[in-house]
Amino acid sequence: MRPHIIIRYIGLVLLLSSGFMFVSFLISAFNADSGRLPLLLSTILTALTGVFPLIFVPSSNQVSHKEGYVIVVSSWLLICFFGMLPYLLWGGEFSLANAWFESVSGFTTTGSTILNDIEALPKGLLFWRSATHWLGGLGVILFMLIIVPALGKARMSLSRLEMSPLAKTNFHYKTNKTLKIVLVVYLGLTATQTILLYVFGMNLFDAVTHSFGTIATGGFSPKNASIGFYNSIGIEVIVIVFMFLSGMHFGVLYSMFAFRKNKWYKSSVVRFYALSFLIGIIVVTFNTWGSIFETFPQALRHAAFQVVSIGTTTGYATANTAIWPPFSIMVLIYFTFQCACSGSTAGGIKVDRVVIFYQTLKRQVLKLQHPQAVIPVRVDGKVVDDEVVDSVLVFIVLYILILFINGLALTAMGVDITTAFSASAATIGTVGPGFGEVGSVSNFTVIPDFGKVLLTFNMLLGRLEIFGLMLIVFLKWWR
Repeated sequence: MRPHIIIRYIGLVLLLSSGFMFVSFLISAFNADSGRLPLLLSTILTALTGVFPLIFVPSSNQVSHKEGYVIVVSSWLLICFFGMLPYLLWGGEFSLANAWFESVSGFTTTGSTILNDIEALPKGLLFWRSATHWLGGLGVILFMLIIVPALGKARMSLSRLEMSPLAKTNFHYKTNKTLKIVLVVYLGLTATQTILLYVFGMNLFDAVTHSFGTIATGGFSPKNASIGFYNSIGIEVIVIVFMFLSGMHFGVLYSMFAFRKNKWYKSSVVRFYALSFLIGIIVVTFNTWGSIFETFPQALRHAAFQVVSIGTTTGYATANTAIWPPFSIMVLIYFTFQCACSGSTAGGIKVDRVVIFYQTLKRQVLKLQHPQAVIPVRVDGKVVDDEVVDSVLVFIVLYILILFINGLALTAMGVDITTAFSASAATIGTVGPGFGEVGSVSNFTVIPDFGKVLLTFNMLLGRLEIFGLMLIVFLKWWR
């Protein structure tokens, strides 16, 4: 393994981050707010750290598999570290643990926050906070690969490591084409939603920052009351539609909007994704109608928003779900586990794995009835390799085990069981809000500092699909 090559690629990621920091500084300078100096100093420190390897380390287009993993994981850790500098230098509610938590939550598109008063932040810092979502949603490595075409063969190695194996199912293109598709869809959704939100009453700053949070399925809002601040059905409908779209596989979205001949709507994953949301919205609507909301339209409005927001791991809110009936809370907890599709910016177990799990369960029942039969697992008529089935089952078991261990650790720190369990589920699923003291209208301030640090690694595990981060521990056993 060549440390100098790894450092060079990490330098590129830090330079990318410093560019967005500089834009945030310009916004602060334009508004003459208190974020100017913290953002300027952070930009300089991040840029200098990133540029030195590019000056002194020769370039290389060849990256081994082991080097690729180290580049991806180290880039995520370091971009989160440098990303907390603006918060730390600004002060306010940002202690060291809080600044690290907010930075990791932003880049992993979790959307959990420690802030009691979001609107107290200067505009430049609010923009940086939302920009971490947008960078993290696309994936800092993928973003780097898209804007630096000179990387050659290294692009293929790194893109394979950044994208989930399941995410590649609907991409039948070469690496360059795949990266362009991802960028076109990401930019297209962001621009379209920004325009629509602006037309429906948001100012340009709020429209951009909320679009960053929606398309990245992150959920950071510049308002304390999140989307509920606007009390606008039009804005809520726009956000619901774009949250739903952002939770779909980008390859499927490209096929939809490019009018490709492949029939994306026949995909069992897409059908399951849409149907599960439809059922969730219906049952939550009827459960909250009369008990929480007086009229059916009110219940439907808030049920649709919260189900799609939680189910796509976005985490925006228009209502306090902590006071909803237990049945509705259990439905939302289910979506905290399932979440959206592979190939999207969402976290969680993902619909693709849930579909494969159900098909595996179906096969197991048939095998009990016909022990001698050879019954492969099929999705959309295609046989799923046993290796993929095994990895899905291992992932689900490991996901639940990590969630339980984190919840157990939080209860040992004095956190109540509802808060501990939901905080663990919300962070590993990169969902954002949980229940109890970390509900949709609350924040994570109540979690002890060590618990916050623990939850940040939960976020990183969820964003890197568990194995990406775990493999670093076992590097010396690689061959």
